[in-house]
Amino acid sequence: MRISRKKIAALAVAVLLSPATVVSGAQAADDSAGTRYDAAMISALATSLGVSEQAAVERLDREAGQQRTLSSLERQGVATDGSFFNARGELVVNTDNAKASREVEGAGLRARTVRHGENELNKVKAALDDAALRRTPTGVSSWEVDLAADTVTVKVNDSDSASARAFLDKARSYGDAVRVLSDQPDLAPQATIKPGAEMAFNGFVCSVGYGARDSAGRQYLVTAGHCIEDLPVLSYQGTRFAQGTNSRFAMGSRSVDMGIARLDAGNTISTVVGTYGRATEPSVLGSRRAASGSTLCKSGRTTFWTCGRVNSYNVTVTYSDPNGGPNTVVTGLASSSVCTQGGDSGGAYISGNQAQGMTSGGPASQRCNGSVNAPGSSYFQPLDDALTHYGLTLNTA
Repeated sequence: MRISRKKIAALAVAVLLSPATVVSGAQAADDSAGTRYDAAMISALATSLGVSEQAAVERLDREAGQQRTLSSLERQGVATDGSFFNARGELVVNTDNAKASREVEGAGLRARTVRHGENELNKVKAALDDAALRRTPTGVSSWEVDLAADTVTVKVNDSDSASARAFLDKARSYGDAVRVLSDQPDLAPQATIKPGAEMAFNGFVCSVGYGARDSAGRQYLVTAGHCIEDLPVLSYQGTRFAQGTNSRFAMGSRSVDMGIARLDAGNTISTVVGTYGRATEPSVLGSRRAASGSTLCKSGRTTFWTCGRVNSYNVTVTYSDPNGGPNTVVTGLASSSVCTQGGDSGGAYISGNQAQGMTSGGPASQRCNGSVNAPGSSYFQPLDDALTHYGLTLNTA
């Protein structure tokens, strides 16, 4: 795709759009079993189950042991048709004949004879998938093979649409192999997106800034205004996550390079800045402005994690339109020695654990050569000014 309709220079400075290219807890081990687990995972599991961390480790060991037993039976040719763990942590195995049931139970597992089983239910599920590809069933939240219930379970939040009715007619044609549950919640993608990650819009890309909320708790992305000048839908990894709502940037007009986008329900901006594996990811604890000369780093989808120092505040730049349109004067920026390139726009600057701002622009010909401390320069929109202007509160760790 094209670089950008807004590749602009301030004294030869460019806004950095780019074309889209499409733990805590105790020792997490049961040493007697010789099995080790991630400590954070054990802590979370113990909390979820309401048991001790040792009990959580023991449960994982039991589950692993039962699955090894089942795998051994299947290698020996015992006919099974799906399995699942019940609430007590017992592996229940579907069988379709008495001999298989005896072999399963003789190995210490629970056997169950069912009407349908995994193979038949998978075929029903595949047929419903095909029906949905031909016509999306608006109002149907999900459908899944539910081995414990021995059905394909269809969850519906609104059956009034013609497409939902047609889909449900298809589902019910399979009799008791399908179970329909009404009054289920509507679903939406849920993404926690790190500052500095790539976001796409209208064939272009920028980088994610910071998350903030208004007085009613509504969640917003705070970003560079030129990234959302036309208030586009924003996507992350191919899925919509936000809609631009305000921008103070307008090509050819005196501008301020700040803007915000309302996050779709279920999506959040992380309070940890992504570093693309270059460094420990810093948590965002506030937005206290760093003094001139302070060290700071920035995260962005093109140059990843680059670092330098704050130069000055209250900077005005002139951005030129490569298509020959009028220049854009942008006020209220800060300058830095951080190296940036096209596509980094909107990306997150941080000094220590204090969020500083979002990439606005840099020299159009600048190349950062993959180095964290590559010499360079850039301009960023101070975050504190944007939060004040839009009446938002920064989300912090």
